[in-house]
Amino acid sequence: MPTAPPTVAAALPPPLVRRLLAHAVAGGAGTVPVFAPATGQPIADLPQSSAADLDRAFAVARQAQRDWVEVPVRERVSILRRFHDLVLSEQDTVLDLIQLESGKSRVHAFDEVADVAVNARYYAARAARLLAPRTPRGVLPLLTRVEVHYRPKGVVAVISPWNYPLALAASDALPALVAGNAVIARPDNQTALTALWAVDAARRAGLPEGLWQAVLGRGADIGSEVIARADYVDYTGSSATGRIIARQAGERLIGCSLELGGKNPMLVLADADPRAAARIAVRACFASAGQLCESIERIYVHDSGYDRFVAEFTTRTEALTLGSALDYSYELGSLTFRRQLDTVTAHVGDAVAKGATVLAGGRARPELSPYFHEPTVLTGVTPGMTVYREETFGPVVSIYRVSSDDEAVEQANDTAYGLNASVCGRDVAHARAVAARVRAGSVNVNEGYLAAWGSVAAPSGGLGDSGSGRRHGPEGLRKYVDTQTVATQRALPIAPLPGMSEAVWAKTLTRYFGLMKALRQQ
Repeated sequence: MPTAPPTVAAALPPPLVRRLLAHAVAGGAGTVPVFAPATGQPIADLPQSSAADLDRAFAVARQAQRDWVEVPVRERVSILRRFHDLVLSEQDTVLDLIQLESGKSRVHAFDEVADVAVNARYYAARAARLLAPRTPRGVLPLLTRVEVHYRPKGVVAVISPWNYPLALAASDALPALVAGNAVIARPDNQTALTALWAVDAARRAGLPEGLWQAVLGRGADIGSEVIARADYVDYTGSSATGRIIARQAGERLIGCSLELGGKNPMLVLADADPRAAARIAVRACFASAGQLCESIERIYVHDSGYDRFVAEFTTRTEALTLGSALDYSYELGSLTFRRQLDTVTAHVGDAVAKGATVLAGGRARPELSPYFHEPTVLTGVTPGMTVYREETFGPVVSIYRVSSDDEAVEQANDTAYGLNASVCGRDVAHARAVAARVRAGSVNVNEGYLAAWGSVAAPSGGLGDSGSGRRHGPEGLRKYVDTQTVATQRALPIAPLPGMSEAVWAKTLTRYFGLMKALRQQ
């Protein structure tokens, strides 16, 4: 049996709360109470930021950034290495924080610790090379020397959500910082202490004061004010809010990176092992109680293995344990908000009322905790049901029978979203060929989402309503810089030589261009 949850005070002592809140530039707009979703216990009275607080935070950030850009990259990355070590050595503290604020299980909270550690290690190892000046070929080789430099944007706003409060606050801030920027974080109020722990750990790792600050407040209250002051915006959240941020950034002619919602499909091919596919699907569907942009909400199973897959998947889903203790004694935690529970119950209720069948779960569990809902498996879902197209963002998945790869791909692509997908099959070459036909920013073969997400040397991001821009990989670093091209012309100008007519000059260049093509030169 899962152990009982401890009191918030025991897991989160007041001195720690005060230390973390010291990193927030806030207090000018009062306070709001924050409660643990799994138990209802109060966590903290969170100070809120006013416009004056934002002015102060950005002014400090700009001054700190002017000094930071002069620090060699090799010194910046040394801070990332120390940060990496603190995240791993102090994981018990931050795991408690993540669980208390979000309600998720410790199993899935650890995914965030792993994500941040891997990202810190990657950018510590690669940043110096990725940010080093390049010398591409000039227009006239030997005579034209070209240098491409990477200049930081300035002050980057990282607006992070509540569902992955450590990973999405820190893993986007780290490359922005190592690229030479300052960061103003605007975490969700519900999970602000987790984000502040990351800021605190970075300061203890040696990050200069003022480079990574947090402002606190609801998006509706301070979101536009943050964007109005930033030089670049990194946002993870809903597609509706992403559109608003894109418009605001566009009006200011600043860049933005948006990872938004998803209605992610899994394709179980005819040659897939039903038991192996079911095992993959359970974690892919129900990680963080389904409150994960990358989670699978639709499964398309070939007719030949449909019955075996459904039986195995249903059995495994029914065996999942629910709990709220700060340990690894259970698999599924709570939803984070009442509104998430309301969405889940509404989607399931609408589907059942219109003829869908519940194979597992289907019920809220208020006797366990206010926002618990059983992991739920539906069949018989049709286009007239809300859950068919809308993102649930909860522990609900619909299974569909298909008769061919073509039908599976067609249905998988029948969505405005395009964030993540999964393909399961024994013939890996064939599965990869099917994966290439799926419209999604990331497609995992014989995995649900962690293979692509955890491979931080590769970019991650969405298509369509799932957003624009990328995190991870070189793209996740270079989005935080502008390029500056410095071209130096030596000896001769790019113009006719003395006494040469423009007509002869044009003919000379024409012959030169043909020669360069013949030599396969750029």
